Formats: sequence, structure tokens, C-alpha cells
Amino acid sequence: MTPGAGGGGPMKDCEYSQISTHSSSSPMESPHKKKKTALRRKWEVFPGRNKFFCNGRIMMARQTGVFYLTLLLILVTSGLFFAFDCPYLSDQITPAIPAVGALLFFFVTGTLLRTSFSDPGVLPRATPDEAADLERQIGNTEDIANGSSSGGYRPPPRTKEIVINGQTVKLKYCFTCKIFRPPRASHCSLCDNCVERFDHHCPWVGNCVGKRNYRFFYMFILSLSFLTVFIFAFVITHIIHRSQKTGFLSALKDSPASVLEAVVCFFSVWSIVGLSGFHTYLISSNQTTNEDIKGSWSSKRGKENYNPYSYGNIFTNCCSALCGPLSPSLIDRRGFIQPDTPQLAAPSNGITMYGATQSQSNMCDQDQCIQSTKFVLQAAATPLLQSEPSITSEELPLPGKTTISAPCAALTLGQPTPPSSIPNLTSETGLSDMIPLKEDPESHQFLTPEEAPSPPGMLPMGSPVSHSHTMHVLSLASQDSLHEDSVRGLVKLSSV
Repeated sequence: MTPGAGGGGPMKDCEYSQISTHSSSSPMESPHKKKKTALRRKWEVFPGRNKFFCNGRIMMARQTGVFYLTLLLILVTSGLFFAFDCPYLSDQITPAIPAVGALLFFFVTGTLLRTSFSDPGVLPRATPDEAADLERQIGNTEDIANGSSSGGYRPPPRTKEIVINGQTVKLKYCFTCKIFRPPRASHCSLCDNCVERFDHHCPWVGNCVGKRNYRFFYMFILSLSFLTVFIFAFVITHIIHRSQKTGFLSALKDSPASVLEAVVCFFSVWSIVGLSGFHTYLISSNQTTNEDIKGSWSSKRGKENYNPYSYGNIFTNCCSALCGPLSPSLIDRRGFIQPDTPQLAAPSNGITMYGATQSQSNMCDQDQCIQSTKFVLQAAATPLLQSEPSITSEELPLPGKTTISAPCAALTLGQPTPPSSIPNLTSETGLSDMIPLKEDPESHQFLTPEEAPSPPGMLPMGSPVSHSHTMHVLSLASQDSLHEDSVRGLVKLSSV
């Protein structure tokens, strides 16, 4: 037995079930539902002129035709060498020749792909808020420099000056990226990006050469120089060794691919070796191609425009360029774009609530109707509790009292407001002119359905009483006596 249980019986365990407010059938929940859209990565909306492959893992310039030519020349030349020259050289001289050639080939291919497929050091562009803040700072600096805060429009300054190792370095403003470029950075017109420690845009590798891929570019051209010289040297060795046995023309007929290899290597070795030597000089002096072409710095320390980035030692400069730590990418091209958080609309007047279902809305409407009906019935039953006699046709209205101008046409909620357009009735106007009452006071307890006033919308056609002439109570004494018969007639009709 549970104490406090009604009737002495055991209290049943109450189980509560959680009502789900996220029903899929709710019509009022649909405006607040968050649309499930696939998250996009940053490389898909990258503003620069670049190509991306393998879901953003590979980044290249748009002009990649020359890169495919470079790759084709390396593959074809090396393939011919391994197919037509290496078998003879391996048998007649040493098997180490194809092994060394394969090692150089894989190293050249790997450094080429690493240079072409990587981020060269692209600087991210300023966000709209950052750009606005920077322009505001530029405007304030300009106003201070001009001595006025309300002058005419002037273009923002393009440079800032900083000091690096005692040398004044200018930072240029990029109107495309909306940033002041850091030292040694430049904007590539082909890729439309600001690149950190920009060296040059190389069409042979199909990418810019900058801070993050310069070491791979240098190792590529250096190893390619060794591979080109290696193939050219052993192709000539093959032809000479074979011509000593069968003659020069017979050697050319037996290995025609060797002639093609020799021609390709002869015309390419000069440019490749020369390019490797030029970049070796740049690395030893810690300069870039862009700085060397512009003549920004002098190699001599004592001059006025000495190079502030040089360590003053060739070995240190080479270690800094080739063996230093590799900086991470700043653009995060494989990161996800965070969508904006949707704002939920506020409920209107507390009726439409988030998560409400259609059945709950209907229940609320039914409860409101029930409460309104109870209020009407209570208001209508209030005059019945009073026992004042009804007014007959012989009774005249009291002097100074006003009577109604029409029978009870409608019962409205709240207190009615008498319109000013209804004139007051005189004492000569009786109730019998408006409501036909019986002569016998004793039998005047209830009105018959025919005598009861019609509710709004049910008046017979041609009736002089219109819906706009509602009952207006002007006196408490006349209200109770007049409503007694009218309300009882309505109660009788409702009971039927």
C-alpha cells in the first residue's frame, strides 16, 4: 500500500514518454530546418588562376602545356636509352650503367613532380574585414601626413619601409590581394597570386617557383643536367663502340634510336646546364631570380645596396636555401569552408512555436473555442440569477431612463459601446412596439422560439432589423428585465 493513494488501492506506476518535437510531418518546423548541404573545400573557391587535382592535393598553374612537353621529353629520351642502349652497354661495358641511369631518372621525375604539384608559397588574400581595416589605417596615415582629415580622395600609398639588417626594404601594397607583401614576395601575373620569396614563374614545370618549392626546382634542374650529360655521353660511347666492330653506318642502322637521343641531349644540355649554373650562383649569394634581374642588391657587402639576406658565407647560404626547414602552406587548400549559422525566426505572438505539431495546434484551437464558449454561457447565465419581474406592455419606461432602439439582435463578447448615431427614445416609446409580449404576466416565463430574437446571420429576409443594430445596454434596470426573456429563449433553442 502506498501512502496517500486514493481509495486505499495501490498507486500505479506512472510512465512518462517523451514527446518528440522534431516530427517530420510538422508544417511549422520546415522553415527552421537546416538544409543539409555538402561542405566545400577551400580549393574549390580559390581566387587565383590555378588548377587543382586529387581533391586539392595537387596545385598547378593553368598553363600546363609546356609541363607535359617537359615530362614527355624526359620519358621518351630515357625510355629510348633504356630500351636500345642499356642492353648493349650492360653486356659490353658494365651493368652499373643502367643502374645509375635508372637512379637519375627516378630522382629527376620525382623532383619535377614535387616542384610542379606543390604550393610554391602562395600568400592568402585579405578578407573583406581585413581589407577594410587596412584601408582605414591607410586613410588615417594619409590624413596625418596631409595635415587634414577631410581632404579630397587620394590613392593609398603603395609602399611601407622596414629595416632588415641595417638595410631599408620597401613593402609594396598589392591591390589584388589587398595586403602589403612581405619582403622578397611578388605577385605573379600568370597565377594571379602573391608568392612568398618569389623567384620566377617557370612554364617548364607548370608552376611558380617560390619559397616552398625552390629547393626541389634546383634539385630538378641539377639532376636533369646530370641525366642529360649521362645519356648523351653513353649514347656516344655506344655508337663509337659499335662502329669499331661493324662500321659507323652499320652502327647507326643497328641503333637508330641512339641518333635521336644524341640530338635531343645535344640541344638541351646547354640550356639545362647553364640554368643550373645560374641558380647555383643565386643560391650561393642568397638571391632570387626576380631580385637579380631587377638589380636590387649588390654582392659586395660594403656597397650601399648590399644584400641584407646574405649570411656572408657561400656554404651558409647554400644550407639555408637547401637544408632549412620547409614552411607550411598558408592557404590550407584542403580545409573546409564553414557555413554561416542560420538564424531561427522568432515565434509570432507566442502561437506558432518551434517544434509544434499540427495536432497540438488543433488542440490549442479547440481549447480556445471551449474557453470562449464557457465565457459566453457564464455571461449569459448571470442575469438569470436575478429575480426582478419582467417588463410588460402596460409598463412604461421611467422618466430619465433610456430604452433600447431594437430587439436583441446579437450577443457580443465584452462590453458593447453605444454608437453616437442611435437617438435616445422618448417616454412615449414602449417596449411593446419592439418586442411582442403576452398580456398575462404569469405565463410570461419563457419566450417561444417564434418570439425569441434571431441571432446574427439568421434573420429572415426583409426583416427591418439589421445586423448592425446590436443591443446596447444603457441602464442596468432595463438590462436585467429585458435579457431575462431573451436569454431563456436562447437557452431553450440551444437545448433543442
